[in-house]
Amino acid sequence: MGNRLTKITTRTGDAGETGLGDGTRVSKDAARIRALGDIDECNSAIGLLLAEDVPGQVRHALEAVQHDLFDLGGEVCIPGHSVVTPEHVARIDGLLEQFNRDLPGLKEFILPGGSRAAATAHVVRTVCRRAERSVVALGRKEAVSEAARQYLNRLSDLMFVLGRVLNRHAGRGDVLWRHERGKS
Repeated sequence: MGNRLTKITTRTGDAGETGLGDGTRVSKDAARIRALGDIDECNSAIGLLLAEDVPGQVRHALEAVQHDLFDLGGEVCIPGHSVVTPEHVARIDGLLEQFNRDLPGLKEFILPGGSRAAATAHVVRTVCRRAERSVVALGRKEAVSEAARQYLNRLSDLMFVLGRVLNRHAGRGDVLWRHERGKS
C-alpha cells in the first residue's frame, strides 16, 4: 500500500496542481483529475444512498461497488496502472440480472423519483454517467482500460435497476413519464 495520509493539509495544491499516485504533478483541471473527481463523487453519492433504508442485498452490493470505485480511482490516479478487470464487469452484470429478474417489463420511460432512496439511486446513476464520460474523454488522450469504461457503463445501468427495486421496497411503483399529458 502507498503512503498513508497523516496530514490532510499539505498546501502542495495551492498553485492549482495536484500529485498523481506515481508522483507526477498535473493541473487540477486535467482530464485525469476530472475523471478521478467524478469517480469519487459517484462513490460519495453511493454513500449517501447507503444512509437510506435499503434492503440487505442492495446494501451488500453497493458496499462492494464502493470498494471497486475506490480501486478504480487508484487505477485512474496512476497512469498505466490497471486494477478493474473483466471479472469486475461480470460481477456487475450478475447483479443486473439478479435485481432485474423480478421487475416487471417497462413499456414507458420512467422518471427519477418515488421514494427518497430510489431518487438517490437515480442521482448516483447520473453521476456515474458523468464519471463514464470523463473516463472516455481521458481515454481519448491517454490509455484507459476497457474494463474501467465498461464497469462504469454497467454500474449506471445497475443504478437504474436499483432505483426500481428501491421503489418497490418502499411500497411504490415506477414513476412513469406521461408523454400525453395536457397536450392540446
